[in-house]
Amino acid sequence: MKLTSPGRGGRPPRQDGAREQTRDALLRAGTEILTEHGFASTGIDMVLKRVGVPKGSFYYYFQSKEDFGAAVIDSYAAYFARKLDRSLLNEQMPPLERVVAFVEDAKLGMSRFEFRRGCLIGNLGQELGALNENYRLQLEGVFRDWQRRLATCLEAARSAGQLAPDADPAALAEFFWIGWEGAVLRAKLVRSAAPLDCFFNGFVAALPRTA
Repeated sequence: MKLTSPGRGGRPPRQDGAREQTRDALLRAGTEILTEHGFASTGIDMVLKRVGVPKGSFYYYFQSKEDFGAAVIDSYAAYFARKLDRSLLNEQMPPLERVVAFVEDAKLGMSRFEFRRGCLIGNLGQELGALNENYRLQLEGVFRDWQRRLATCLEAARSAGQLAPDADPAALAEFFWIGWEGAVLRAKLVRSAAPLDCFFNGFVAALPRTA
């Protein structure tokens, strides 16, 4: 993890509210930069410069480089969980259509940034050789949370008769995220939504349906 260590000088913000706002801004900048460039090519200086925070003030917001990385992961995971829930918990739509809505929203999000950004969690998973064990466990926990949310939606689809009674929502959710993350990586590579469509069309076609 190529995160340079700024010095411990500098003054902390005078108000707790201002401190939290600056900390949140650092997390947003960290998410953006790490999603595009990854940990290996990102330094803390790059994040601080984008937010306009003095180099010496870093340790007033985070205990260490590792603490910052973990906070960025947590922040992104919370954001993405909310994004998932907006689609997957939308009871105005049948359960499988909710999954379609998530996929379409994700495609729009990647297109908005010209496919330069993908999934921070998936990107970091590609860099495990450069990350410590705590990050590995944290990333796996995020993936399991996303699988659980999708599995709940697929359970609703089974109850609604959209999936066969013997369908395994947990296994289907695990398969989706394994394939989806690979499709996101390929979409970044080719700068196109085509890999996302390819994977999702195959996923839908393979779903066990009622007779």
